[in-house]
Amino acid sequence: MRIEYDPAHDLLNIEFVSEETIAESVEFDGVIVDYAKDGRIISIEILDAGKRTTKDPLEFIDFSIVKEKVVA
Repeated sequence: MRIEYDPAHDLLNIEFVSEETIAESVEFDGVIVDYAKDGRIISIEILDAGKRTTKDPLEFIDFSIVKEKVVA
């Protein structure tokens, strides 16, 4: 996963799958979701991110990974 913020264009992009072709993009009020052919979400882009979140969207980033062991 990669998170990028472009302050010059005020775009926040969260990429879940790299090196995958985008088959479809759907925009919901300034939020663009890119899908692969098999329906997986490739990325989510937020237009005017600073207006929709905080002035600097990466200022308060708090990233954590929670992994649970699956018992068979």
